[in-house]
Amino acid sequence: MAYVSQEKKKQLAPGIKAVLKKYGMKGSIAVKHHSSLVVNIKSGALKFEHSHGEGYTQVNPYWIEENYKGKAQRFLNELFAAMKGSDWFCEDDAMTDYFHRSHYTDVNIGSWNKPYVQTA
Repeated sequence: MAYVSQEKKKQLAPGIKAVLKKYGMKGSIAVKHHSSLVVNIKSGALKFEHSHGEGYTQVNPYWIEENYKGKAQRFLNELFAAMKGSDWFCEDDAMTDYFHRSHYTDVNIGSWNKPYVQTA
């Protein structure tokens, strides 16, 4: 069963913040329902071509290569790697409806009530 604690968030936060700083991005880190580590990107230098509209996107980690290009793609790949950390595992098997992983990772660019702001 997926589980991420506030303590685990504190362990992963320096790596996540380093990736945000490297790309000139501002965001927050949170734990949702004790199972998901969430990064909300509020503003930054990168331009994101893919959006749900109104400056808001829930990033699908399985479609990063298809939906993002260049620097935005590199940023998201590095961000997800930092969010997973060194002891992340995933033993999911959708065919047998078995889901077992260390924790889920969610990235939101902007939010439903406050769009992402490109600063550069």
